[in-house]
Amino acid sequence: MLIIPREICCDLSQALTREWIVTNGLGGYASSTITGANTRRYHGLLVAALKPPAARTVMLSKLDEEVEVGGTTYRLGANEYESGTIYPDGYLFLERVELDGMIPTFVYRAASFQLSKTIWMEHGQNTTYIRYTLDAASEPIQLTLLPLCTYRDFHTEVRGSIEWHFGLEQHEGEVALTAYPVATPLRLITTPAANFSPLDLWYWRFRHRVEQERGLDSVEDLNLPGLLRARLQPGESLTVIATTETAAMVDRDAATSFQRARARQDAAAKHAVGDFEKQLFVAADQFIVQRQVDNASLHTVIAGYHWFGDWGRDTMIALEGLTLLTGRHAEAKDILLAFARYVDQGMLPNRFPDLGVDAAPVEYNTVDATLWYFHAIARYLDATQDDALLRDLSPILASIVDWHVKGTRYHIHVDPADGLLYAGEAGVQLTWMDAKAGDWVVTPRIGKPVEINALWYRALRLMEQWAARLGQSSKVYADLAARVRASFERFWYAEGGYLYDVVDCASGNDASLRPNQLFAVTLADDLLSPMRAKSVVDVVTQSLLTPFGLRTLSPHDPNYRALYRGDQRERDGAYHQGIVWAWLIGAYVDAHLKVYGDRAAARARLDAFSAHSAESGIGTIAEIFEAESPYRPVGCIAQAWSVAEVLRAYRRT
Repeated sequence: MLIIPREICCDLSQALTREWIVTNGLGGYASSTITGANTRRYHGLLVAALKPPAARTVMLSKLDEEVEVGGTTYRLGANEYESGTIYPDGYLFLERVELDGMIPTFVYRAASFQLSKTIWMEHGQNTTYIRYTLDAASEPIQLTLLPLCTYRDFHTEVRGSIEWHFGLEQHEGEVALTAYPVATPLRLITTPAANFSPLDLWYWRFRHRVEQERGLDSVEDLNLPGLLRARLQPGESLTVIATTETAAMVDRDAATSFQRARARQDAAAKHAVGDFEKQLFVAADQFIVQRQVDNASLHTVIAGYHWFGDWGRDTMIALEGLTLLTGRHAEAKDILLAFARYVDQGMLPNRFPDLGVDAAPVEYNTVDATLWYFHAIARYLDATQDDALLRDLSPILASIVDWHVKGTRYHIHVDPADGLLYAGEAGVQLTWMDAKAGDWVVTPRIGKPVEINALWYRALRLMEQWAARLGQSSKVYADLAARVRASFERFWYAEGGYLYDVVDCASGNDASLRPNQLFAVTLADDLLSPMRAKSVVDVVTQSLLTPFGLRTLSPHDPNYRALYRGDQRERDGAYHQGIVWAWLIGAYVDAHLKVYGDRAAARARLDAFSAHSAESGIGTIAEIFEAESPYRPVGCIAQAWSVAEVLRAYRRT
C-alpha cells in the first residue's frame, strides 16, 4: 500500500501536485488532487464515457464535505477560485492518503473525530462510489455533502447562468439531475438514504491552475442542486453513488461493489512478483477499455489519462506490457482484431475521435502505428502460438505490405532506389514525434526516419517467417528485407558514432542526436554490427539518458528545450525537442542488455520509477518529464506506454 503522509497532505504546494485516478474500463474515470481541489478541467468524481470509450463528459465535479460535531463545523473540502483564494482549507485536516492498488482512501482527523473517504468505480459502468466511514468520534456527527455539478465535454470549461436550472427529480435516497432536456441524467444515490435539501445555487469562478499554466481556459462555474445530510455514529458509513446507469444496473450494496473492485485488482496482479510490479500490474489495468465495433464489444487501449483516447501507435507499443505480461491474452487478441477492422489503404488509425467514430472520421496520419502492429502481433504469437489468428490476419498484413510498396497516404512508399521506406509531406506529422501547433509541425521528419525503417525491416522479416509458417511463398518479403538491410548502411553517421535520425530530408541527412536510433539495435539482430550497436548505446547513454527515460534531443543541440512550460505552442515546441519520455526506457534497457548483458545495470535504470509512483499521478507513471533535474513530471499523469514499457523492462531485468 502506498501512503501519502500528513506532511505532504498539509503542504498545499505539494498536495496540489499529487493526483489520483480510478477508472471504469469504459474510458470514464474519477480523478482529482488529494486535497479535493480540482486543478484541471479533466478532474471530476464522475467523468462518464457516454459513447465508450469516447464522449467523456464531466457530470459530478466534486463533493465538498462538512462535519458538524460538538457545536463546531469542520469544512473538509478545498477549492481554488479565480482570485487565487483557497476555500475551504480542509486539506489541513487530511491526516494521510492510502492507495490500495489504485483505490484511494482519504483519512481526515480533527480533535473529536476521524472520517475516512474511499472512492472506486464499478467496472463496465459509468458509476462512482464515494464511501464515508466515521472511524472514531467523541459523539455522533452530522455529515453534510455539497455535490457540485456540471455537464460538459471534458476538454472544455463551461460558465453557469442564473437562467440555467438543472432538472431535478427526488425519490427516497435518490436524486436525478438533468442539465438540459437532451442531456444524460446524473443520478445521486445515497445508501443508507440521506436527506436532500434542494437549493439550485451556482458557485462561481473556480480556477483550474494547471490549465492556466498551460495557457488555456481555466475558469468554470458549478451548480449546487442541494445538500445531502446524514447523521453518523462511530463505525457507520454513508455511500454516495454517482451514476448514469439505470436503477436496475446499480448495486446499492456498496460493500459488495467494493469487494468486486478489490477482487479485480487482485486478479489483475495475480502474476506479479513484488510490490512495485504488483502496482504496475494494477495500473496497467486502467488503460484497457471496451470499444464497440460493428455491434461487438472488443478491447482497446486508452493512451493516457486524462485527455488521450485510443491511439494506434500507443496501443501497439503498449500491448505487450499491458496484456501479454499480465496474462491477459484474450484482451490482446481483441485489441488486435479491433484495429484490424479499421485498416484502410494499408494503414492503421492514428487515433479515434474524442466524440466517437459516429461524430468524426478516424484519423490515419501515422506511419509507425501500422508497423508496430506487426511487432505486437509477433509478441502475441510468441505468447500464444495462435496460428488461427495469424491465418485470419494474413491477408490484411499482406495488403499492408503491398500498399507500402506501391504507396499510400502522405507519400508513404518504398523508394525503388534503395528499398527504404519514405514518409511525409508538408504540414503533416507521421512519426511518434508528432507535435503540431497550428500549421507548425515541430519535428516533421520528412524522408526516411531511422526507427521507421527498422520497423519496416522487422515487419518484412516477420512476414517472411509467417508466410513460411502458413505454407505460403516468402520470397517477396525476403527480397524486400534484403534490400533494406543493405541500404541501412546509409544511416551510419561516422563522425558522431551513431545513426542519422532521418536520411534523404530536403536538406540532406539529419544528424540530430535522438533516441529513435535505439530501435535499430532492438528490433533486429543484423542491421548494425556489434561495434556500431555498442557505439549507439554509449552515445545515447552519455547524452540522452535520465532517471526517468530518455531525452528526445541532445542537450548540445541548439534546438534543445529542457522545460515543458508556457502556452500550447511553447509546450508543443518542447515536446520532442529534449523533453524526457518514460516509454523510451524500454528500448534503452533492451539495447543495453543486448550490448552489455548486464541485468543489474539495466535494472538500476528503473529505480527512480518506484519513488515516482508516489508523485504526480499516484500509483502510476507519467507521460513525460522535464529534461533537467529535478525532472518534474508533466503531461499526462498516467500514460499507457510509460507503465507498459517500465513493466516490460522490469520483467526483463
